Amino acid sequence: MLSPEEWGIVALSLKVGGVAVLACLPLAFALAWLLARHRFPGRLLLDALVHLPLVLPPVVTGWLLLLAFGPLGPVGRWLNDWFGTTLMFRWTGAALAAAIMALPLMVRAMRLSIEGVDRRLEGAARTLGAGRWHAFWTISLPLALPGVLAALVLGFARSIGEFGATITFVSNIPGETRTLPLAIYSALQVPGGEAMVTRLALLSVALSLGALLVSEWLVRRTPAERLRRGD
Repeated sequence: MLSPEEWGIVALSLKVGGVAVLACLPLAFALAWLLARHRFPGRLLLDALVHLPLVLPPVVTGWLLLLAFGPLGPVGRWLNDWFGTTLMFRWTGAALAAAIMALPLMVRAMRLSIEGVDRRLEGAARTLGAGRWHAFWTISLPLALPGVLAALVLGFARSIGEFGATITFVSNIPGETRTLPLAIYSALQVPGGEAMVTRLALLSVALSLGALLVSEWLVRRTPAERLRRGD
C-alpha cells in the first residue's frame, strides 16, 4: 500500500504527464503532418531538431530550458513582465520539460500513422466534391487516429518517466516538482528508503508496461500495419 505522501507523488506525476501530452499534442501533430506530407527546403534540419531531445543528454535539455525560461531568459522574462508568472520551480515547468522530452516520440508515432494513410482515398473524396478540410476531418484524421492515440500513450509514459531535464530545470521540490523518478532518486539517498523505492519502482514499471501494451495495440490498428497483416 502507498502512503499518503506517495499517493501525492503519483497524483502529481499523472497531472504533469497529462498536461504535458495534451499541451504538446497540437504541435506534435502539426509537425508530424508537415514532415509526412510536405517537401521543403530545411525539412531534414527540422526533422533533426524535432528528434534532438532523443539524443541530447536530458541535463543539456534542462539547461537549455533554464536559458530560455529562466528569470533572465527571453521567454522567462517575457512571462514575468506580461503575466507575472514563472515556470521555474513549478509543476508547470516540470510539465514543460516532460513535453519537450515526449515531443520526438509523439511526432514519430503520428508521422508513421499519417504516412500510412492512402492518399488516393483523399483524392477520391476531393473529386466527389469534398473540400480539403472536410476530407481531412472525415478521412485522413480517422485513419490516422490510432497512431495519434498511440503517440499520446507513448508521450504520457515518457512524461511520467522524465528525470534529467526536470531536475535540472525545476529542481526536486516535494509537493511541487517531485514526480515519480525524482521521488525514487530522493528515497535512494535516505537510509531506510528501500521500501519506498521498491513500491514506487514497481508502480513505475506497471505504468510503463501498461502504456507500451496499449500503444502496441493501437499501432496495430493503424492503416499501414493492418494492410501489412492483410486485415
